[in-house]
Parts: sequence; structure tokens; C-alpha cells
Amino acid sequence: MAKIIIAPNVITIKRASLIFLAGPIQGAGEWHKEAIEIIHSINTEIYVASPKRQKRRSGDFTEEMYNEQVDWETTYLKRAASNGTILFWLAKEEMHSCDRAFAQTSRFELAEWKSRYEVYDTHLVVGIEEGFPGARYIRRRFSQDCPKITIHSSLEETCKDAIKLITGR
Repeated sequence: MAKIIIAPNVITIKRASLIFLAGPIQGAGEWHKEAIEIIHSINTEIYVASPKRQKRRSGDFTEEMYNEQVDWETTYLKRAASNGTILFWLAKEEMHSCDRAFAQTSRFELAEWKSRYEVYDTHLVVGIEEGFPGARYIRRRFSQDCPKITIHSSLEETCKDAIKLITGR
């Protein structure tokens, strides 16, 4: 049985390691699916929480659905922070939407968890795909404030680093 938790499903896991896949969803391709495959090809015992829903929604993303999504993400981000790691993959924009700034939520979350890393030493892994807008600034700020965090340039290396933080190897 695959150890995958997809929004908005809630699964109670006790004392198991969890990797939360943080990063852009809209317009960013299928990187969540690829990350899950990479992680489970190396270690099938790690749970992976992905905020990218499996089914495309039809109609409006209602206020109720929005709140459910944000609450789900908050729960599993905190869970990964306490027993696992948060993996940020800043994928480049593949499909532009004029209605929303690309990766706006991911940028906020990255800054939030960067700060928590600085205060609480939360397990945090970051990778940036070539072409992600603002990558130079993010790399510079991490080098200044979090020099122990390596900014990876491939999803595979980012996933391997997340596993290493959890397993120690």
C-alpha cells in the first residue's frame, strides 16, 4: 500500500516519517507525482503528503473548499515539521494564468518555513528549477540566513536530501 496522503484526504499516522511536498500547483506541471515516485523508489516507508488534488475540479473553488485546502496544508505542514521534513520544489511556470501570481502561496509558505527553520531548526529542503522567477533572490537570502541548507537544482536531488534528513542516510 502506497503511503501517500492527497488533499483533502486526512489520514492519521503515528510516529511515521512524513515528507510534505510544498511548491507551486497551478501552472507548474506534474512535479508532485514525480516527487512521490522518486521518494518511494528509494524508501517505501515514508509517507508523502501532496496538496495537489488528484481530481480536477469543475466549477468554482468555493470558500469551503479553499478553507478545507488551507487547513489540510497547515495540518500536514506542521506534522512534517515535527516528524519528517518539508520539501520545497520551486518548479518553473509551465502555464501562465493572468488571474493569479505564479507561486504566490508557495513564496509565502517558503518565507514562513525559512523563519521557522531559523528559530526551531525545522527540517527543510529546497530545490529550485531553472526558470523559476525570483530564484536568484531566494538563493541569496538562504545563503545569508540558512547557509546549511543546500539549494538543489534537480527534483531528484531535492527528494534524496529530504529522505536523508529523515533517515540519516
